Amino acid sequence: MCGIVGYIGPNDATPIILDGLKRLEYRGYDSAGVAVIQDGQIGMRRDVGKLANLENRVREQPLSGPVGIGHTRWATHGQPSERNAHPHISMNGEYVVVHNGIVENYLDLRERLRQHGVVFQSDTDTEVIVHLVEMYARQGCDLTEATRLASLELRGAHAIVTMSAAHPDRLVAVRIGNAGGVVLGLGHGEMFIASDIPAILEHTRRLVFLESRQMATVTRDGYRVQTLAQEPVDAEIHDIAWDPVSAARGEYRHFMQKEIFEQARSLTDTIRGRIDFQTGRVHLPDLNLSEDDARRLKRLVTVACGTSAYSGLVGKFMIEGLARLPVEVDYGSEYRYRDPILDRDCAVLAITQSGETVDTLAAMEEAREKGARLWSIVNVVGSQAMRIADGYITMQAGPEIGVASSKAFTASLVDQYLLALHLGQLRGMIDAAQSAEHTSAIARLPDLVGKVLDHAGHVEALAQRLADYTNFLFLGRGINYPIALEGALKLKEISYIHAEGYPAGEMKHGPIALIDENMPVLAIALKDAVYDKMISQIEQAKARRGVVVAVATEGDEFIRTKADHVLYVPELPPLLSPIVAVIPLQLLAYYIAVRRGCDVDQPRNLAKSVTVE
Repeated sequence: MCGIVGYIGPNDATPIILDGLKRLEYRGYDSAGVAVIQDGQIGMRRDVGKLANLENRVREQPLSGPVGIGHTRWATHGQPSERNAHPHISMNGEYVVVHNGIVENYLDLRERLRQHGVVFQSDTDTEVIVHLVEMYARQGCDLTEATRLASLELRGAHAIVTMSAAHPDRLVAVRIGNAGGVVLGLGHGEMFIASDIPAILEHTRRLVFLESRQMATVTRDGYRVQTLAQEPVDAEIHDIAWDPVSAARGEYRHFMQKEIFEQARSLTDTIRGRIDFQTGRVHLPDLNLSEDDARRLKRLVTVACGTSAYSGLVGKFMIEGLARLPVEVDYGSEYRYRDPILDRDCAVLAITQSGETVDTLAAMEEAREKGARLWSIVNVVGSQAMRIADGYITMQAGPEIGVASSKAFTASLVDQYLLALHLGQLRGMIDAAQSAEHTSAIARLPDLVGKVLDHAGHVEALAQRLADYTNFLFLGRGINYPIALEGALKLKEISYIHAEGYPAGEMKHGPIALIDENMPVLAIALKDAVYDKMISQIEQAKARRGVVVAVATEGDEFIRTKADHVLYVPELPPLLSPIVAVIPLQLLAYYIAVRRGCDVDQPRNLAKSVTVE
């Protein structure tokens, strides 16, 4: 969950950057670094572990100057180490970069740069960026243009800040997609850059937020924003209120809206440090699982409540498909009341955002008493569900304030996909070629989620047309049936509209009686093995005058002839498709609730953490 801080102005950049990074510590990291322009040259300090280690390094080897950048890193490519920590520096020592995101095509870029004589000093994907910047600078480009051209070569979603001793009057920031935010802080004779608002709130409340495919050249006296196509941008200045809640919410109207739009970044953070993209191996050290233990497992039981239970239903497809391990999914609130059959060859997986959900904790205690191996997927570090488990996976989604879960849901899906790959590799069910294929697909995920979010305006317009209906039916099949359940849950939670999720194949066994012109039907009809069957369900709904909204795969024009409205998502392998399919449903629920004047962040009768039975 990387953090970025930059400063240019009359003051010493080092303490400002270190303080800003400290305010981003909640995001998690495994190493940190800072670089400043000192006496016309770039000085850099990096260290592994907590910021205190970096601060000690700076005290021992002082570093000061009026312009600098800093970073806290959560490893993706290359293990946590000083050589892999950001910032990364060019071969001539004149350019440095910090970066959030995953360079999907870094292997191709790395090989090309090697052929041009570049000697790499780290194992990271990020290092290719600084060498590309230096390459373009050697061709006569200034820092802004060199950064722009380098950014155009990258695949994936990114937040990038560059600095150069050859151009000490500026910093350059770029945002591509939604892997990380880029915020400019406007001061008096000084400017700030950060990946998140809290890093710079002590210095300024006047902020500019870069949008996807925008870049900013920042000097001590101001800034210039343009697109990567060199079109000028008149960026809006946001005056953030002084109260902590408004400051944390930033440019968004509600926390739920903010958390939906944070998902590309939260998924990047969830992936970080857990995949070796060169070998395709997944590393989940906190799970405490050996190869022998994995091979002895006969069954996995997932226990969860609400949104997390629907996440577990998706995870069942992932784990059974990749690890060939049977999976049962139970509601935590019901599990302990049926005397479940468990033994030491069974693992129980608890999924809980807060880690304090009482019904899920009770199910975990039941599993422990019966001798099962106990795992948890949690978002809140140090929570009870993490402490009592034999092993755990942290979602890395960051704080989720809105009661209706969004980014924790998709983070838990990615965590289960990683668990499925990890189990499959340990159990010998996935070979190296298959691993590489799966991890390559997951590397593309944050960027594709960002592209879905780029079309939020289309969903908002549709919400205006649907907000007055009082009943909805959500249909899905296979791995996307649980997404129908989750879409219906989101709508009922925050808009108070009655909504029902149903397996599409069961529609004829009862719910079809409800369908008429007053019952919109939302069908998840992606191009997968059950596509033709979903088309059949849509035709049956239309035959009964139902208003049909389809979530469909990009490029599917045929479905426009069947559905009244279509929300497109990018194509992904079937096991990853639910992660993009759920995003339009989250947005639709949010915009309908706003249209109806509901309290989106704190819906009536609901609590974020259910700590009573």
